Amino acid sequence: MNTSALHAQLTHTLRQTDLPSLGTPYKGKVRDTYRKGDTLILVTSDRLSAFDHVLTTIPFKGEVLNRLAAFWFDRTKHIVPNHVLDVPDANVTVARACQPFSVEVVVRGYLTGSLWRDYEKGTHTAYGVPFAQGLRKDSAFEAPILTPSTKAEYGKHDEPISEAEILSRGLATPRDWARITEAARGLFLEGQKWARTRGLILVDTKYEFGKVGDELFVIDEMHTPDSSRYWVADEYEARFAKGEDQKMLDKENIRQWLIRERNFSGHGALPAIPDDVRVDLATKYVAAYERITGTSLALTPGDVHSRIEQNLRAKGYL
Repeated sequence: MNTSALHAQLTHTLRQTDLPSLGTPYKGKVRDTYRKGDTLILVTSDRLSAFDHVLTTIPFKGEVLNRLAAFWFDRTKHIVPNHVLDVPDANVTVARACQPFSVEVVVRGYLTGSLWRDYEKGTHTAYGVPFAQGLRKDSAFEAPILTPSTKAEYGKHDEPISEAEILSRGLATPRDWARITEAARGLFLEGQKWARTRGLILVDTKYEFGKVGDELFVIDEMHTPDSSRYWVADEYEARFAKGEDQKMLDKENIRQWLIRERNFSGHGALPAIPDDVRVDLATKYVAAYERITGTSLALTPGDVHSRIEQNLRAKGYL
């Protein structure tokens, strides 16, 4: 991949937005959301969050995430309705405002990432899910498992939670939780099936859900390299047999770099992220987009905020 556009964009990344006329603002780890009545305008920034801290920005990250989420929302709308109303800019989604559930539904097909680290430490029992003894890193589960977490406010930490605790705390009714878990499993299986046709393994992902009246919607984002883990399929078996790390096209790359190169896993001073590491992660995000969608991404360096304002104004949102 020619990385010249990625390097050129390093000084133009979208760290935050200032669009008060769009509505009441809310800043998340990655998205700036503006609400006006029953409509949300979600602007996906280039901010990189890892271990619940915003660390830096990644060139074109917001565009990749928003475009890929739109691709997946369209591909899975037959499984469960989603909140998307319009995509007026590469970084922007106009969405139906839903009443969100305060739970992130994490579906996992393999024992890896933070769950593997918990398994090694013996702290993997918080989800109320049984695990066999002696499992290996990156081993596949017989069937996907659900490991939910609380949905923390910006600046706070998500915490693992069991189904029993979700119900006892009233975070979802038994009926809604049954619908949520059925939808999450269906979305994950559809995502795995498509990823396989693109030479990838959808390893795990997180979903967020909300309601309008009694209707359930999947919201936020869908199967992006920020919310999901992707491995290169034809290298999985050989790497697993040798105990080697998988070839990844997702955010786990930066998590592993932080742990190994900076001894950082969420505590202590925030490390600086060199430009070459920022560009390297950008190449993986772009590669994930192009592999999954089967289309190339034309990247145009420049002022993202000005482009967003221009497109929103052209569509009548500003």
